[in-house]
Amino acid sequence: MTVAEKTRAAVRERPFLYDALRAGVVNYAAAAATLDIDADPDAVATALRRFANELGDDASTVAGTDADARVRMERGVGTVDGVDDNIDDADAVLAVAGTEYAAGAGDATAVVAAGDVGPRALERVLGRLRIAGVAVDAAGVTPTGLTVVVGRRAGADALRAVEVALDG
Repeated sequence: MTVAEKTRAAVRERPFLYDALRAGVVNYAAAAATLDIDADPDAVATALRRFANELGDDASTVAGTDADARVRMERGVGTVDGVDDNIDDADAVLAVAGTEYAAGAGDATAVVAAGDVGPRALERVLGRLRIAGVAVDAAGVTPTGLTVVVGRRAGADALRAVEVALDG
């Protein structure tokens, strides 16, 4: 395997470095020093620079792509089991791996974005929430919507973070 191939493989194992290369904000020498590649650090830095130049403007890899979605907040969300007669299927805001979250079933808050979203949008949303210090209890995404469930007191902060993330 060449130094360039090893460098590309190492970058692909570190999404944050890949995104930084795409954004053009990498100190190549410093990044090369952090990669565990048995090669001259200058050669690794050169491979990083070349890789960054080759990434191009593919819209599917751009983290700032706008999403077209309406964002709303749903309070009083909690987990339910499938036999709760007080919860209508229309009240469900998220279901993941057999756990369903529905309105009127607890004291958490769901932030729901309906529209043209997808996994990249959820990635941006989770990053914004992490940076804002908002703990996420659950999250899910489809091509037409995403939902994050947070604690009751974090609802307003989560709403703002989701709106900013989806605005790109």
